[in-house]
Amino acid sequence: MTISMDSIPLSSSGLTALEVSIKAARLAGDIILDGFHKPKKYRYKAPQDPVTSVDLQSEKAVKDFLSKEFPGFGIIAEESGATNGDSEFRWFVDPLDGTRNFVSGIPHFCSAIALAYGPQILVAATYDPIRQEMFQAALGKGAHLNGNRITISSKNRLSDCLIGFDMGPAGSAHGNALDIAHNLWQGIRSIRAMGSAALGLAYAANARIDIYFHQFLSSWDLAGGLLLVREAGGTATDRHGNQATPTSTSIIVSSPNLITQFLEETLTPNNHTY
Repeated sequence: MTISMDSIPLSSSGLTALEVSIKAARLAGDIILDGFHKPKKYRYKAPQDPVTSVDLQSEKAVKDFLSKEFPGFGIIAEESGATNGDSEFRWFVDPLDGTRNFVSGIPHFCSAIALAYGPQILVAATYDPIRQEMFQAALGKGAHLNGNRITISSKNRLSDCLIGFDMGPAGSAHGNALDIAHNLWQGIRSIRAMGSAALGLAYAANARIDIYFHQFLSSWDLAGGLLLVREAGGTATDRHGNQATPTSTSIIVSSPNLITQFLEETLTPNNHTY
């Protein structure tokens, strides 16, 4: 079932869903920026997958804010899981995407908020507090960075592309991603490991990178970026070339032409790494 943007109710304080998502992303961003300049306390919730006190603090602040503005909407958050609502609307919350960068003192991370109705992503806000960059999108309204319209790469050839990728938590998909990067290396302009899936998707939407791929994603990593890319004129598929959804665990985003070339290069009889 699909709905129009006009069908989304205003929040308790009279804000649109996009305005609420932007406020929520900034709220998380302010907390993580403050924490970035302080000693960091963290533990590992899985091998190579840290969670910090800032993750938990920012997630609680965002969930409290969203629950106040839209009390009937569900929330799916990275650290606390799902909170069911009494409607089909649900928020996806990643208050700190790029935790390993954050813990290591690398200034490349963000907060990412999205609202969906069923599988349909309606609004998205991805905020980089270091650079004070707000990537935002609303269904049918285009994608914007700090108020300016953005579009995906206009490159036509894979060989001209700067490609971004990430590997996710430890597991078998790690080797595959590195194999793909190695196999592509000689035939493209360059490749970058981003360290933040949400920023990788936002950068693809803004043509800072030409293609972004990831093999092991969760819905809160992916939801907002899907809308950003599509509203910027791009396409998002899974590793098999099927249309990506918030429940996809792999992602390739770019123009349809470049995705076709990427899949042809990585899904050949002699290259089953992807």
